[in-house]
Amino acid sequence: MMHYTGLRRWQESLNNGEFSCLDAVNHYIEKIEKDTHNAFVEIFYGEARERATVVDQKIRFGTAGRLAGMIIGIKDNICLKGHRVSAASKILDGFESLFTATVVERLIKEDAIIIGRLNMDEFAMGSTNKTSVYGPALNPHNKAMVPGGSSGGSAAAVAAGLCHAALGSDTGGSVRQPAAFCGIYGMKPSYGRLSRYGLIAFASSLDQIGPLTTNLEDMALLLEVMAGKDPMDSTSSSHAVEPFSEALGSERKYTIGYLTETLEHPALDPEIKQLTLDTLDHLRQAGHTVVEAHLPHLDYLTPVYYIIATAEASSNLARYDGVHFGYRSPNATNMDEVYTLSRTEGFGPEVKRRITLGTFVLSSGFYDAYYGKAQKARRLIVQTTNNIFEKCDFLLTPTTPGTAFPLSKVFDDPTKLYLEDIFTVMANITGIPAISIPMGQHSNGLPIGLQLMAPVFKDFQIIEMADQVSKLSTYNPDLVNK
Repeated sequence: MMHYTGLRRWQESLNNGEFSCLDAVNHYIEKIEKDTHNAFVEIFYGEARERATVVDQKIRFGTAGRLAGMIIGIKDNICLKGHRVSAASKILDGFESLFTATVVERLIKEDAIIIGRLNMDEFAMGSTNKTSVYGPALNPHNKAMVPGGSSGGSAAAVAAGLCHAALGSDTGGSVRQPAAFCGIYGMKPSYGRLSRYGLIAFASSLDQIGPLTTNLEDMALLLEVMAGKDPMDSTSSSHAVEPFSEALGSERKYTIGYLTETLEHPALDPEIKQLTLDTLDHLRQAGHTVVEAHLPHLDYLTPVYYIIATAEASSNLARYDGVHFGYRSPNATNMDEVYTLSRTEGFGPEVKRRITLGTFVLSSGFYDAYYGKAQKARRLIVQTTNNIFEKCDFLLTPTTPGTAFPLSKVFDDPTKLYLEDIFTVMANITGIPAISIPMGQHSNGLPIGLQLMAPVFKDFQIIEMADQVSKLSTYNPDLVNK
């Protein structure tokens, strides 16, 4: 039986001839078809099988890359040449990508096998996966619960064992929150650590592609392969790519900070708070120094984030006009109606809400009052964060205020749902790396994730510390309903 526990053991089985890459791809396709959890919006049947055959030949000749045999799904806002990409929106109906995202090219170069496109919130705007034009992905732990968002399909697919790893995008927590809800690892690298070329933009100064995996060894290897300067993305960093895999197994002692404001927040579930405190105690007993830190601006993070994010979305999404590509309204009779009806019919309610809000905060008379102040507040948050990291090496916080909530839950005020991001947006606003680690099981049977944050470009160190924290985990991944 093909049971995936990590790439190293998987490749041993491939090299020993226990099964082939083609056998594995067929196995996973059959598994997806049996119960996709609505995680996949497209399976690359032909290409995945062709690629598997090529990788099998490379394994036989001893020329296979570092990711040989790893089966990966990509979020539906990451481009792969010759395949459709829709960002889970009607406005991109029928659109086929003309190029491949840099991170995907780097995975393929190391002989990873891309098996399909994964469901998401429309244009990465949401925390539930319910805004997708394809309908929501389902949480493998309990199909009545949300998988999180916006990378809900990516998290659900990995947690359900439908692929070995997945790529998502994180603008305000969209990799880490679904990772926490589904009981897997999800990382947002430092801004610029991974190229954004080929990622459909939501908010360009906040977006970052990130991997979701069941173990840290795979996470570290994927970062090694994907990281590095990309001439196609001027915001990608030329900072040296470190051997992230070598971060595993370290016993180095660090200073761990915790934010009092997060643990005292009224929205925080008591069991998640206790798990955070217990983890801090265990780290202290293991020889780490644990210190208290303060972020007095915590309640301002979400408003600052949503002003900046919606403003950038308003600009980025202006290109979807019904003229150049994607959906065009069949009811339009003149050019004005092409624009108006195509965007009205093509975008969902949440995307329209955010475009409208973004247009408002950028409009004449309100720019300084909202967008200008949000940028000043962002600078203050960055400075405060830098000051915190002068006193500690890492911050440990809950990833989310609670566990996954029911798909049927209705939010009369959409801004209340935005508070799901209260602990995660800090990393996007400041550009620092952050990772969600599956740490325990709630009494309701759902997983709990804790978040580790580090100074910018300390991605190597965050893997190093996450490995130590994960050894304290009480989470049992076998409890997932696969």
